[in-house]
Amino acid sequence: MTLHINFYRLRQLVAVVILAWATASGWAAEPFAVKDIRVEGLQRVESGTIFASLPFRVGEIYNDEKGAAAIRALFGLGLFKDVRLEIQDDVLVVIVEERPTVSGVEFAGLKEFDKDVLAKALKEIGLSEGRPYDKALTDKAEQELKRQYINRSLYGSEVITTVTPIERNRVRLTFTVTEGGPAKIKQIRVTGNKAFDEGTLRDLFNLDTGGWLSWYTKSDRYSRTKLNADLESLRSYYLSRGYLEFRIDSTQVAISPDKQEISVTINITEGERFVVSDIQLQGNYLGKEEEFKTLVKMKPGQPYNSETVTETSKAFTDYFGRFGYAFARIEPRPVIDRLNNRVSFVLQAEPSRRAYVRRILVAGNNRTRDEVIRRQFRQLESAWYDGDKIKLSRDRVDRLGYFTDVNIETQEVAGTLDQVDLTITVMEKPTGSVSLGAGYSSAEKVTLTFGIQQDNAFGSGNYLGIQVNTSRYNRAFVLSTTDPFFTTEGVSRTLDIFQRTTRPYLIDLNSYNLVNTGGGVRFGLPIGERDTVFVGVNYEQTTINPGTNLPNTYIDFAQKFGYTSNSVPLTLGWARDGRDSALVPTNGQLQRFNADVSVAGDVRYVRASYQFQQYIPITKKYTFAFNTDLGYGQGLSGRPYPIFKNFYVGGLGSVRGFEQSTLGPSDTLNSIYLGGSKKIVFNTELNAPFPGAGNDRTLRMFAFTDVGRAFGEHETVTVKELRASMGIGLSWISPMGPLRFSYALPVRKQSMDKIQQLQFQIGTSF
Repeated sequence: MTLHINFYRLRQLVAVVILAWATASGWAAEPFAVKDIRVEGLQRVESGTIFASLPFRVGEIYNDEKGAAAIRALFGLGLFKDVRLEIQDDVLVVIVEERPTVSGVEFAGLKEFDKDVLAKALKEIGLSEGRPYDKALTDKAEQELKRQYINRSLYGSEVITTVTPIERNRVRLTFTVTEGGPAKIKQIRVTGNKAFDEGTLRDLFNLDTGGWLSWYTKSDRYSRTKLNADLESLRSYYLSRGYLEFRIDSTQVAISPDKQEISVTINITEGERFVVSDIQLQGNYLGKEEEFKTLVKMKPGQPYNSETVTETSKAFTDYFGRFGYAFARIEPRPVIDRLNNRVSFVLQAEPSRRAYVRRILVAGNNRTRDEVIRRQFRQLESAWYDGDKIKLSRDRVDRLGYFTDVNIETQEVAGTLDQVDLTITVMEKPTGSVSLGAGYSSAEKVTLTFGIQQDNAFGSGNYLGIQVNTSRYNRAFVLSTTDPFFTTEGVSRTLDIFQRTTRPYLIDLNSYNLVNTGGGVRFGLPIGERDTVFVGVNYEQTTINPGTNLPNTYIDFAQKFGYTSNSVPLTLGWARDGRDSALVPTNGQLQRFNADVSVAGDVRYVRASYQFQQYIPITKKYTFAFNTDLGYGQGLSGRPYPIFKNFYVGGLGSVRGFEQSTLGPSDTLNSIYLGGSKKIVFNTELNAPFPGAGNDRTLRMFAFTDVGRAFGEHETVTVKELRASMGIGLSWISPMGPLRFSYALPVRKQSMDKIQQLQFQIGTSF
């Protein structure tokens, strides 16, 4: 047992004990009226602080009980090392010795931690510049530093505290750290397993014994938090495969004498594998037993699965919530037949009472207006409690992107049996950003980007953004603002002003370019909870700046409509996004449809595109993805389809292994690729963890196949003209932005195609 001694508290206790002993021994002072109070020994502390802490004033009667109380109060301020009371001719003299003041806190030898972060943490426990020096707090800070290093597997780290006295009763604190090297996991053992081999079980863990990428993943650094998560993964693995009585008996973590190697041993008892034999419903199911039976996830004859039991209980609770039963209780009772390794379940239901929602309260929104949150709610006040609507409301608020955390709590209303209040608590995050960045791709070369955006301008929920792109081939300036609730029904309105300059992918920077300038307004109409329909109108002006290498098709178009042409396209779009993540999706579906119809101006056309993505989780680590991207354009009113509205195929984002935008019609004289009025692209990907990266979702590798091509207005879409490639790639959500790297082998090509097997892109989303 370790004995920790707080000398400051000990001195205070001794002082009070001596005073009490003196009183009991006849040394007690006779009570008297205090003529005056004098304070001695002050340096920085104001005398008013002393007088305010004394339990008596001038003219009042002093006795030993009040004297003891005075000493306790002055010591309790934490400002003094010593306090004494003396009596001189009915004058009370308070003699104090101030504790030193901390003049500064310094750190030496830090590598793992930032000094400012540690200084802030010490300030929160009361140890900072200008505060009284407290040995107990210094010891506490030292132990906290050691604990932080242990959390990062630096078990050999040492912390030495140096207290340096300086003038004017001050001290300087210096924490000198010897970090040493991190302790690494040398061995992970699982004992007691029979049904599954040890390698299979170890693959479930995020912790491992290291690999060539451990410097990045740090998966070989022991952490109790990570180990607990891995143990839960192990438990879930067994419980979802029939092992009802599985248990983890013990976990031993051993560290080597030099504190550089760690061994982890997990002892388990699998138990027998059980099969579900029967499911029975008991209790009050509101006369809807048949409906509840359809929600049962467990199936007789299948192995016991704890996940399906949990899903069934939740489905039952949510279904009761649809009818206003906010306090429904579902108790799955297993009846175990160990002789035959079978288990039956009795689902006992008690709906309790039906409830109304009296009030919906909003908390935690210091910046965002209440109405921005409330208008996302589908559960209304003074209406039946509806679990589905409440969950939907929470998800809608979370999808705003303004908050790091969103929770809804249900509280019973005191004095009533059928009313509840809902409190939605949010934790706000910064929603504005100023970005200045650079990127490089094999096609675009160096690009600079600048952007200012505010997703929640002035707490109103409106979006305001400016984007600038200095790409070599695609320059852009876009000003956009969106009011997501332009009407009370949830219709959004977006206003755009833009100027985009594009040039062909040629080395000659004096070649022709296209300048597209305009603006527009677009409205988004919510159709259901996942679907949105967009309608709008734009005004666009397109200028062809001849330069060099101008294709004949552009010259022909300019002779008919001029080098500057105007159009007024109406826009129609639809989107449905059911993916589980925008950056690293592993499940769900995305669909987009957009159409532009130019009804006025020099050019008349229709241009439509459709994209379909499907993500299918094969296992926890592997995901299969499928993408289809189709485009079609046609001239209207007897006018040709404008060539500057063509689709382009080839390179990253379409068919990898071919140079960017080269799969389609071309001007052979100038070697310029013109794109086409039609495009077809098919992609498949199999995503897997990068070797050595464990389950890190930000670093993945993939195998892919791509098929596609753009077709001219007068070309017939044929399968034999499609190009195809296959290869492998790497995706990394890096600190500088998403990165895509691919190596492709064209498997279906023609002699004139431009091949580019190695392609990469940094700094843009995908």
